[in-house]
Amino acid sequence: MSEKSEKAKELFKSGYNCSQAVLGVFCEELGLDFDTAMKIASSFGGGMGRMREVCGTVSGMFMAAGLAFASSSDSATEKGEHYKRIQELAKRFKEQNGSIICRELLQGVESSTSPIPSERTETYYKKRPCVELVGDSVEIFEKYLEESSIKV
Repeated sequence: MSEKSEKAKELFKSGYNCSQAVLGVFCEELGLDFDTAMKIASSFGGGMGRMREVCGTVSGMFMAAGLAFASSSDSATEKGEHYKRIQELAKRFKEQNGSIICRELLQGVESSTSPIPSERTETYYKKRPCVELVGDSVEIFEKYLEESSIKV
């Protein structure tokens, strides 16, 4: 486990959602202050507002990729290149974890879509793969940055 991966896991364990934990370890080096990053990523926990859609760790990784690689241009070519990166990151996560969909990753675990977050207890952490998924997303993105010769 990398230092960033461990820090992201600690952010998650301290109460930040999965998306916030991933974006949180990259945001400042990529030009976004921590508080703003936490606000931006706040809607993506639990598979987007606990709807169990795209895993929040993956969304956090995609947000970090946007900060690292995307441009504000409306160029179709630049968008296409960026979407290619996003698809590659999704592929790597899926290869490692079987899916990028929260409800599939939580299969066999009670995964309510209630808007009320589950209480973070010892049992919560033992049953859910979320802490490990946070670490996986950070490590996948770190490796991708390294391959792209981007240092953060």
